[in-house]
Amino acid sequence: MRAFYSDHFVLPLPEGHKFPMAKYSRLRERILADGIISPDDLHEAPPASIADLRLVHTAEYVDAVVTGTVPAEIQRRIGFPWSPQMVERSRRSVGATIAASRAALDDGVAANLAGGTHHAFADRGEGFCVFNDVAVAARVLQQHQLARRIAIVDLDVHQGNGTAAIFAGDPSVFTFSMHGDKNFPFRKEVSDLDVALADGTGDEEYLSLLQTHLHDILNRHQPDFVFYLAGADPFEGDRLGRIKMTIDGLRRRDEMVMEACTRVRLPVAISMSGGYANDIDAIVTIHVNTIRVAGTLCHSTFVS
Repeated sequence: MRAFYSDHFVLPLPEGHKFPMAKYSRLRERILADGIISPDDLHEAPPASIADLRLVHTAEYVDAVVTGTVPAEIQRRIGFPWSPQMVERSRRSVGATIAASRAALDDGVAANLAGGTHHAFADRGEGFCVFNDVAVAARVLQQHQLARRIAIVDLDVHQGNGTAAIFAGDPSVFTFSMHGDKNFPFRKEVSDLDVALADGTGDEEYLSLLQTHLHDILNRHQPDFVFYLAGADPFEGDRLGRIKMTIDGLRRRDEMVMEACTRVRLPVAISMSGGYANDIDAIVTIHVNTIRVAGTLCHSTFVS
């Protein structure tokens, strides 16, 4: 299983900023130390090209990000101050998902050790998301006729509003978001399937809903490629989550998604998506479990 990283392209954030940037390098270190990914299968993410970004985002928005001329209100909604490092990091994060999607076509599954920037719209970013990595990667696959029908399984605790808006009215891409009903974004977009969760939803209710809807998505839409946003923020200890999933429940979630896809030999590209617990080790453990589950199922299904 191949994985792509961009954690050494670090955004200069002000003191006390709530985005846990350190989780990405610690994730890479853990999967190497635990032998989940070999050094030969871990690759620096290439930057997404401007042409690829423009498959989803407006030329005006892409140019404004690159040149540092994003309007102040949009920059505020993104939540990061502009810097050349922000541009480089954002392009590499998208490039990692493009690379992972291409690798998944060969190997069955691959991962971006960051990504999941699902709040980015065609003409703006918000919620710590500059460019929409999964949307761009989906369009790259379609442009090169590497996939025709795509499903996006978004299990971040926040609705994938940018993704829903980008693919609204496009029957070739099925958007599924399972998220907190009363959480950000407070004005939701309309996905092909939205499952809104009450505050305090725990493991068993969550997993029962997911099992039902996964079966429906894979049978009704019949995708030939899946993007999985494996958010760590439904965790009970997350500062921004409001859902009460345990670490074990999130591991079972990953198993459920990966087993459903590998059962029908669907290639899957994984993005890590959100995670905001004060305990960064807990976030990293949740993400490590995702990579471990994916690597195990990939080996047993696509290699054997």
